Amino acid sequence: MKLPPGKIPIDILQNIVFKNLGAQRKEVILGPTTGSDGAVLEIGDKSVIISMDPITGAVEHIGLEAVNVNANDVATFGVQPAFIFSCIMLPEGADSQIVETISTQMGMAAKELGIAIVGGHCESTPNLTNPIIVCCVMGLTKKGEYVTTAGAKEGDKLILTKSAGIEGTAILATDRETQLSKVLNSEIIQTAKSFYNKISVVKDALIAYQTGGVHAMHDPTEGGILNGIHEMADSAKLGLRIFEEKIVVAPETAEICRYFKIDPLQLISSGALLIAAEPKSTPKIIEALKQQGIYAAVIGEFNDSPEERTFELKIGSHQTLPRPLTDQLWTALSR
Repeated sequence: MKLPPGKIPIDILQNIVFKNLGAQRKEVILGPTTGSDGAVLEIGDKSVIISMDPITGAVEHIGLEAVNVNANDVATFGVQPAFIFSCIMLPEGADSQIVETISTQMGMAAKELGIAIVGGHCESTPNLTNPIIVCCVMGLTKKGEYVTTAGAKEGDKLILTKSAGIEGTAILATDRETQLSKVLNSEIIQTAKSFYNKISVVKDALIAYQTGGVHAMHDPTEGGILNGIHEMADSAKLGLRIFEEKIVVAPETAEICRYFKIDPLQLISSGALLIAAEPKSTPKIIEALKQQGIYAAVIGEFNDSPEERTFELKIGSHQTLPRPLTDQLWTALSR
């Protein structure tokens, strides 16, 4: 089977990857599972949250993204990210300026989030055309004080912060600026490029968790908002109903997606956060986020039927919630 760009299909994860996990250890409370943002280890009276992700589809802001995207995954557990390791692979012929640019971006992003860069590796890699960064982030909390992607319950409301396609918008506006400048005005492009400033959900997640009533959180990355929703529902073995009109798509995202003929709801969306919360706590969570300048709204609710995943369209009809096969970013970058 030829693999599509981006994440490998779930059936390959389950039938191949998850069957080859080495030794079993008592410290592993949450190991590899579909839709999960990271792993949980219990060591003494502490729970250690660990996550790892690569950055492969961005170039200009790759150091910034590497820190923020990985920090986001730890934060979705309701835990402050604290330590980061990085593996930086550079194309043959790269010079020290690239190393400085990436290191400076990572250092600034990590400092802003209170994260220490504690180790890693950097090399010039044969046959590589663009830089690739793989990071591992860790956070510490008191034993058991966290939530997971799988924690949603029947009747929970699903909250979305910010808007769809944030990271994809920033990447396309930056890496395809020359192409887009032929059809979009410079103000739209510059605003879209600034979306890199929105890709952290650390603040969103910690505010929501500390407000109370949160059962699960998830960072919708590859496959965008729709894939993130499916991953939460898959993990919790639940169904849901989603309202298209409640999902915000920024004008800049809409314009860029219209040009590339892609769906903003299936575009990589680091910067947005999905929160499953008990209904009585939902208004408090939304208000707490609003007080910190973070827009949030209820976009759906969970039910007890895993096969029942309904997408209520703006035009008044409904359909089965689409499940992305691959991220729309790859489609756009191929055009």
